[in-house]
Amino acid sequence: MITVTPFVPENITVHLGSPTAYAANVTVPFVDYVKNVASSEIYPTWDEDALRANILAIISFALNRVYTEFYRSRGYEFDITSSTAIDQKFINGRNYFDSVSRITDQIFNDYIRRRGFVEPLAAKFCNGTTVTCQGLSQWGSQGLAQQGLSYVEILRRYYGNNIELVVDAPVRGYAPSYPGTPLRSGSQGPNVVRIQVILNRIGQNYPAIPRIAPVDGIFGPQTRRAVEAFQRIFNLTADGIVGKATWYQLVRIYVGVTDLAELESEGQTFYSVNWQTPGNLSGGATGQQVRQLQYMLRVISRYVPTVPSVEVDGIFGPKTEAAVRAYQRFAGLTPDGIAGPATWNSLFNRVSGILNESIVPYFQYPGSPLSQGDSDF
Repeated sequence: MITVTPFVPENITVHLGSPTAYAANVTVPFVDYVKNVASSEIYPTWDEDALRANILAIISFALNRVYTEFYRSRGYEFDITSSTAIDQKFINGRNYFDSVSRITDQIFNDYIRRRGFVEPLAAKFCNGTTVTCQGLSQWGSQGLAQQGLSYVEILRRYYGNNIELVVDAPVRGYAPSYPGTPLRSGSQGPNVVRIQVILNRIGQNYPAIPRIAPVDGIFGPQTRRAVEAFQRIFNLTADGIVGKATWYQLVRIYVGVTDLAELESEGQTFYSVNWQTPGNLSGGATGQQVRQLQYMLRVISRYVPTVPSVEVDGIFGPKTEAAVRAYQRFAGLTPDGIAGPATWNSLFNRVSGILNESIVPYFQYPGSPLSQGDSDF
């Protein structure tokens, strides 16, 4: 859940019943799972935009279950159930409708997320007639399609204007988030950062867990004390070691306190941790680091009036450059508008101090300056 960029799994394992029911687990290709659910949930004669909207909701909901390890973090050996009360309707062995199959082949690795968030949207839905819910109305979507709304407009009507589509997400086999070996005193690296971030966020709800500051990727005494406190609260052996049981309890509680598996969630902001060595580099950098920079500037702007807020859109344009210059002047740095190592580290240190709970991962300088024109899209 916390270790990977969201991806589309090659296969998904479905439990043919409610989570605790004695029932078989079946593993099927993800694209076939979507075809099965869509053929079980919606009508093949609906307008194409209604079909696309519903299929994207089905994809996103299933991906959210995989991404958050919703069931696997609870010790189950499956990703989702066939129970319509909590998941989606899946009928093992059924045939697929041609229209559903054609559209699914085109978009099975696209999904919905809220703008600026990482996790696939937990895109809940219901039929809109006998059952209503907070989310997409299946029959309502058909009515909107008949009125001429596109599938994107339909999705925004139900999930809000702050959603976006991720297109052509990577497809790969399932990889559990647990790193495979316990983390303990002396461990270092991105996995330590992840548990530090998670512990600090959970600590907002459970104050007995001491805060870890700074979040530095080093499993030292502070981290051990926080792990031991967490283990005591949740009835685990308080040995200060993050083995598989502690790891997945951390994942489960983190998903719970942030509502990542809910339609309205706190949301995760960044995909990964960058561990490249800082250096005196120049030129342009693209990708996620632009978002990281903008997020830090946005946090700073709430507390420093001279630093303007920026949109976290991954595009290093004039507004982002102006915000960088404003921060550099505030921090006593050369106001050149380039996020070199001194600016990057100053921003991170100040943001960590502002947030206190260290809910932002430890982003080291990305290895090359970020300058105007960089984009994530």
